[in-house]
Amino acid sequence: MKVTPTRLKEVLLIEPQVFGDPRGFFLETFQQRRYAEAGIAVNFVQDNISFSQRNILRGLHYQHPQDQAKLVQVLDGEVFDVAVDIRRGSPTFGQWEGVHLTSQGRNQLYIPPGFAHGFCVLSATALFMYKCSDYYAPQHEAGICWNDPALNIQWPVDQPVLSDKDRRLPLLKDVPAQRLPAYEV
Repeated sequence: MKVTPTRLKEVLLIEPQVFGDPRGFFLETFQQRRYAEAGIAVNFVQDNISFSQRNILRGLHYQHPQDQAKLVQVLDGEVFDVAVDIRRGSPTFGQWEGVHLTSQGRNQLYIPPGFAHGFCVLSATALFMYKCSDYYAPQHEAGICWNDPALNIQWPVDQPVLSDKDRRLPLLKDVPAQRLPAYEV
């Protein structure tokens, strides 16, 4: 397993070891000891899968104060995956990282607590899986507008398909400070 920090050093790109032969392939998508040794010492408690069609954009979502770390990967298809640092006081506050994740590449992205997350589907359909470090808590659910001009995320879709909820998300500057996680050194 190879772990590479992104421009946002806490957001990690993970390349699992894949064992293939003429029959197909095998890979571990998670093994707690190995991930902890790589710096991801997180107790994941919930797994989720979403299915989406081309140009669907989900995000940018987060929970606070019941913050979640996420370990995401594409099981089928291709997405452009984005993490945004929304931690008050962080030296990288408001900065984002985007990576292409594909089922053929089999890479994962680790998004720590304190980051908003979203993705858009680039293939005809995508099956997207993510592990979460805390349970879904609708009372703590929050988000940031996908096309916030201050973030200037370079999404690879011009006219994404959004949920009504995502269409109404605020700009980062309009989120009250107490609704954003704090940066901890």
